[in-house]
Amino acid sequence: MPALSRRQFIAAVTAVAAAHSVSADLLGAAQAGGASGVSGGAASSAVAAAVERAPSTLEQTILQGAVQKGSYRTLVAGPGEPYIPRLDVLGRAASPERVAARRSLLYLGHLSDMHVIDAQSPGRIEPMIVQNHAAWGSAFHPQDPLSPHVIASMVKSMSDLRLSPLTGAPMSAAIVTGDSADMHSMRELRWYIDLLDGLEVDPKTSKTFEGVQAWAEAVWAYRPGDPSGGSFGDYGFPTLPALLDQSIAQPVPSVGLPAPWYTVYGNHETLLLGTFGLDSQLRSLAVGGQKSYSLEATASLALGGYASSTSPLQQGVDALGLALGLRPGFRSVPADAGRALFDQAAFMAEHFETQPAPGPVGHGFTEHNLTSGESWWKADLTPWVRAFGLDTCNQVAGPDGAVPESQFVWLRGELEKAAAENKLVLVFSHHNSVTLENRAQRPGQTEKLYGAEEFVAMLLEFRVVVGWLNGHTHLNQILAHKGSTGSGFWEVTTASCIDFPQQQQMVELVDNRDGTLSLFTTVVDHAAHATPGSGGDYLSLASRSRELASNDWAETPLMRRGSALDRNTELLLRAPFDLSSISDAALESQHLVERARLLQHEQGLS
Repeated sequence: MPALSRRQFIAAVTAVAAAHSVSADLLGAAQAGGASGVSGGAASSAVAAAVERAPSTLEQTILQGAVQKGSYRTLVAGPGEPYIPRLDVLGRAASPERVAARRSLLYLGHLSDMHVIDAQSPGRIEPMIVQNHAAWGSAFHPQDPLSPHVIASMVKSMSDLRLSPLTGAPMSAAIVTGDSADMHSMRELRWYIDLLDGLEVDPKTSKTFEGVQAWAEAVWAYRPGDPSGGSFGDYGFPTLPALLDQSIAQPVPSVGLPAPWYTVYGNHETLLLGTFGLDSQLRSLAVGGQKSYSLEATASLALGGYASSTSPLQQGVDALGLALGLRPGFRSVPADAGRALFDQAAFMAEHFETQPAPGPVGHGFTEHNLTSGESWWKADLTPWVRAFGLDTCNQVAGPDGAVPESQFVWLRGELEKAAAENKLVLVFSHHNSVTLENRAQRPGQTEKLYGAEEFVAMLLEFRVVVGWLNGHTHLNQILAHKGSTGSGFWEVTTASCIDFPQQQQMVELVDNRDGTLSLFTTVVDHAAHATPGSGGDYLSLASRSRELASNDWAETPLMRRGSALDRNTELLLRAPFDLSSISDAALESQHLVERARLLQHEQGLS
């Protein structure tokens, strides 16, 4: 499989550099030094040095340290974790020669469950946590005001890891598998898109922080100015008088993702709290000037629309009392139309309001999605890797999901085409095989909803399916799915940015040139140091968020890291067709375009 000749290489570099407005000399040097994504190649210099400098959990990860007060622990830097080969799908020993022979077909960033939060929004209804922090835990976290800072820190890590730590290959794309905007707020949706696009966001929506964590009445919340008198103080959470002011003091900068990114729906983009439908009272509450701080107030008003006994007259009386500040359990905050709650169509449409780089416009969604209302898509991430983004969210009730028949039939047809065209396939969804069993339907609804067993069985019919990437459960987990005829694929679930360990993943698809493929998963800690400083810069605040998240006593945070077999792994499987059909020259041309995009990204960083 010959690579590009010298003459072809010079011509390709010149053309690609001109198309991307980058230096041909820099592009040629980067491509020559990157060994074309072949691990074991003699890499030069700048590229090799950049790979070595890039932080990843191969070199270091972040663990809980000693107790500081009560039960509260700080975090420390821990040792790195090497790749662990998994042979569950391959079913036999792997050839040791693959290490020197492998070549990279796709290097991908995987983000999920980012949960960007506008912590001051009246529509956030944090009191649903109730009083003991054991129920409705997803409604409130001590680190809520710091979520934009964490996303910016994670984006920086992915930018730093734009060259594979394994092969030096350039990043091809990134995928977001749902739950990006936490509470259906247009502001949260806009913040998440802008942070991934490389724009700063301004969390200062009022002169001072206006929310439950600043209010003495909300003793059930973590109030960093004075946590005494409640469960968080009893646990030992620290007194941090400046934290809330720091969280809104300055815009949060972002370096942006270095490669095109794509997205799918999560249950938090479908239902309130990923569980309930949106009623008119909640829509009014979200943009209004009153925010609740008690469970009683939230239940009686914000959720009043769900009670069958609530009449239009009573709803009007409730709304008037709220507007006049006459309802107990509420405090006045600045009204803000920018906090309007979005619907499914608006979620897709907002992804067309984006920067031209890294792209693509729509981030997986197309004009067909906008006109048809279909919320699933396909895209070729490279000439040989096809992606399918699904919407597995239940539109009626409940956080878990299923695959509607319309998507199931569509995907089967598309997989038949991909197999005929010798395309390797990655499937993206929010829900995983553990949570794909929610068949709730409205009266009269007839479309069949497929669960995990049926869905996995269908995927196993197609050898070209090599991976299924998802999220939802906020933990690192990797499952092997093996068919009866030697076929199989890997299911890779990544953790979240709101709960500890606040990790995401890089995934690399590698041809071992021996009839096997490997999916390498590299867990990514966000760029902030393990120990938070006292400053108000975004990395210091992101570090504080991770420490607070690690002390969530109700959610067993250490479990979310997964086992060693769920983190840095090499996931082997048989190649579904002869991969020599992908020539080294064609692969080199692919990497050339990807490196040009990275140079564009780097120009923006300087």
